[in-house]
Amino acid sequence: MQKKVAEIPLVSIIMAVKDTAPYLHECIDSIIAQTYKNWELIAVNDHSSDDTPTILRDYSASEPRIKYFDSDRPKLIPTLQVAYAQVSGDLINRMDSDDRMPSYKLQVLVDEWLKYGKGTVIAGGTEHFVDEGEVGGGFLKYERWLNEVARTSSHYEEIYRECVIPSHCWIIHKEDFDRVDAFNPLIYPEDYDLCFRFYRNNLKIIGIDKLLHHWRDRSDRISRTWEEYKDNRYFDMKIRFFYELDRDLTRPLVLWGAGRNGKDMAKLLQAQEDRFHWVCDNERKIGKDIYDVRIQHYTDIQSLENPQIIVVVSSPDGKNEIQKHLDEWDKKVVDDYWFFA
Repeated sequence: MQKKVAEIPLVSIIMAVKDTAPYLHECIDSIIAQTYKNWELIAVNDHSSDDTPTILRDYSASEPRIKYFDSDRPKLIPTLQVAYAQVSGDLINRMDSDDRMPSYKLQVLVDEWLKYGKGTVIAGGTEHFVDEGEVGGGFLKYERWLNEVARTSSHYEEIYRECVIPSHCWIIHKEDFDRVDAFNPLIYPEDYDLCFRFYRNNLKIIGIDKLLHHWRDRSDRISRTWEEYKDNRYFDMKIRFFYELDRDLTRPLVLWGAGRNGKDMAKLLQAQEDRFHWVCDNERKIGKDIYDVRIQHYTDIQSLENPQIIVVVSSPDGKNEIQKHLDEWDKKVVDDYWFFA
């Protein structure tokens, strides 16, 4: 039976493009090959110095669903803003110009979104690839974590750890996207800030246990080269949203971890003029004062009444051990914690 028009919404795919000519044919061909046909690609050139404009112009001339524009403002977010001003669709998706879509991507996203409607973000799994060599271990680790978050729909539970939805792996109704202020905030990393704005506006995120995107790992990707992404812990952003959305100033706050992460986080908490208990398991630091705060043993947490806990330990083994302690402790005593690293 043929679907009604209302069940075949137009998807506007937003793509900022800068100097990705070697990958652009592969990217756009993967969009054209989508089994879901009711889409438009808004491709905006961000002052490229290679053959990107020619490639985009040629595709736009031969495929009416592809709309090509030049950005009048440099950099990623302003270019995304230019693209978003041109959309006609009810549903919004974003694409990176050096990546690939599996042919079923849009169909899966739209079908899932139609089950829930407005107020919902659909997010799926991703897979890194390289043209030569092997994908870096850090990216593979992040990929596994992202896919587990999508599988379990645990985006908000994990949101302070890292960006929980890749920039290219979601679909949302335009009215909802406008409600979270779309691409307007000039804040990097823009995809992580967007996730927090989903959280702020109580949008429901539905994760799909399915690979929906092929994500290219290359040495000159902006997450490796831009100054805005250099310190990828993004503590400033996390703390800003934590105090806006989750901090209860009537409850004691605990900072767990006294290494580099802990010290950097302690400075941010002191800048908020918030008192906190600082704990770790390092016997050389316990009982010492750092930044005028006495370091306590982590078991002292159990003596606090209804604490909120920020964990900033970087080592995987350390995080696993902390999670084990938190799971073992009485949930009536300790049940409100976030991993920030």
